[in-house]
Amino acid sequence: MFEYLEPEANHNQETRTNPGTGSLPLSSGAGGNDKGTRSLKPLNPEKVRHMLFGSLAGIDRTIKILHALGYADPNDWSEPMPTEKPDQWMVILTKTLLIA
Repeated sequence: MFEYLEPEANHNQETRTNPGTGSLPLSSGAGGNDKGTRSLKPLNPEKVRHMLFGSLAGIDRTIKILHALGYADPNDWSEPMPTEKPDQWMVILTKTLLIA
């Protein structure tokens, strides 16, 4: 379903100044029949925002799962913010992805 872009030697400098752009999933195309190859289109950085809503325990567990999968560092998430609903919290993560 996804291909993973590994940072090249000359790309490592950019990931130090722009964290979160290292190994990123790329869409494998409409039909998914490209057998692990990707087009030679230039990659464009795009910021996406993730918002989690739920109990503090549910949010904490989700953040830990995403960290274990290598997607986001726990320190990249905002501090939990209360919502209008009782016992519901929200956290936000902004991540830079490379889009082909």
